[in-house]
Amino acid sequence: MSTAVLGAAVRGATVRGTTAPGTAALPAWAERVPAFAALALLPWLAVLAVSHEIPWVVLDLLELAALLSLDALLRRRSPAAILPACAVALLLAGDALADIGTAGTGLPLLAAVVMAGCIELPLAALCLALGRRAARA
Repeated sequence: MSTAVLGAAVRGATVRGTTAPGTAALPAWAERVPAFAALALLPWLAVLAVSHEIPWVVLDLLELAALLSLDALLRRRSPAAILPACAVALLLAGDALADIGTAGTGLPLLAAVVMAGCIELPLAALCLALGRRAARA
């Protein structure tokens, strides 16, 4: 492998029609996911607030703020988007861990695992990918 090809592969450039590992293109709609996720949190925040679940309200408000910050920086094409992306991922992973750890047994535990595996952790991974892409641009 020539040094030009190797250098292009390391930088994530396309070489002979292939993409370097870890640089798969994200669809255009993926950049709107943080805004939609923030919007989806609003009804859940209302439910938690009515139930007087203050620690969960605070955690979800932090997630909301981080998602909105990420969306704003992605719209500006700012390389600083990696910072709120990391914050979103950390908050969502912590939320998933806390949900599973406090769920008890049976159906509540199953619901926590499904939420973590189908919503919270995939959203965290997507936000990290979006932040990484913005930082490289």
